[in-house]
Amino acid sequence: MSVIFIVGGLAGQILAPNPCIATLPLSMIVLGSALTARPLARFMQDHGRQAGFLLAVLAGATGAALSAWGLWAGSFWSFMAGSLLTGVYMSAQGFYRFAATDLAPEDYAPRAISWVMAGGLASAIIGPALVRATDGLTAVPFLATYLAVIGLNALGPFLFAFLQSPKALTDRTPVASGRPVRQLLRQAQIAVAMICGMVAYALMNLVMTSTPLAVVGCGFAPTDAANIVSAHVLAMFAPSFFTGHLIARFGAERIVAIGLFLLALAGAAALSGVGLSNFFVALILLGMGWNFGYIGATAMLTRAHTPEERGRVQGLNDAVVFGGVFLASLSSGGLMNCSGGSTVAGWNAVNLAMLPFLVLAGGALIWLMLRPREA
Repeated sequence: MSVIFIVGGLAGQILAPNPCIATLPLSMIVLGSALTARPLARFMQDHGRQAGFLLAVLAGATGAALSAWGLWAGSFWSFMAGSLLTGVYMSAQGFYRFAATDLAPEDYAPRAISWVMAGGLASAIIGPALVRATDGLTAVPFLATYLAVIGLNALGPFLFAFLQSPKALTDRTPVASGRPVRQLLRQAQIAVAMICGMVAYALMNLVMTSTPLAVVGCGFAPTDAANIVSAHVLAMFAPSFFTGHLIARFGAERIVAIGLFLLALAGAAALSGVGLSNFFVALILLGMGWNFGYIGATAMLTRAHTPEERGRVQGLNDAVVFGGVFLASLSSGGLMNCSGGSTVAGWNAVNLAMLPFLVLAGGALIWLMLRPREA
């Protein structure tokens, strides 16, 4: 995913009939995630994590192949179709953190989530390195990069052969068991966890999607954009080695609050200038804010439902989260390329758009922390 988010907007800018929709392919990835989160969760509930993850890497490889064809043929719409299929993989990637809790004791769950998320450090190194290694290998820009993504997905079946996870709920709990969706959403902890997770992920995506366009638009090289995204992804996942310990010690709600504060600092750093140092600082803070906000919200969610409700709650959560991320991604290109008439004005518009959502999530979190605990 780090590979695709580095080059997807730049490839879209080449293919798109209108620069205002340059990031629409990235939005289609997120839309694919939002549309498939609930059915994929149900599929895993019935057939196991392994089957769901194998299905997802097949979709990811097919999506990368369609995107490569779109680049070769100069077809924006084929590229869009490939992006939509890639979203199935992105959706499944979100379930890795839940798979970590399937066999973990309840008090270890936040640490298990953190360790799985820490695996993203590899993507911070491998992703940008692949972009640099494949840049210019073919006459068609980024074609070799998408061919490399097909190869990455092909590794999936070998990795998932080692996965130990319950195939399905062994008691064959009826689908109707557990609370209905409306009742789940009325539980304060579930509702606030979904809001905070959605805001943390959506704002991270809003800014990260526009970053390569802003960096290149401000006169820097694509390799600079790759280095900035690399630093961002490192910041997203490096804190995972201790985020779980912090949650266990201070509580998920406080860690989410720190995450929202770091996201606000990222926006402030981005608005203070467009030098390389500004981009690096803003994207590092953005990654750290996402880590605390998203992992903290996930830990809040896993404490708020029964095993019978696992598939329903996790699917609903990721549908809500990726629905918000889709809207953020959809807005990113328009704000970046079609507001203010310059790269700097567009970049400022992207970062100013963070404010109302930070207020929403922060207000919801404060309300939860001040209200009496539910029985």
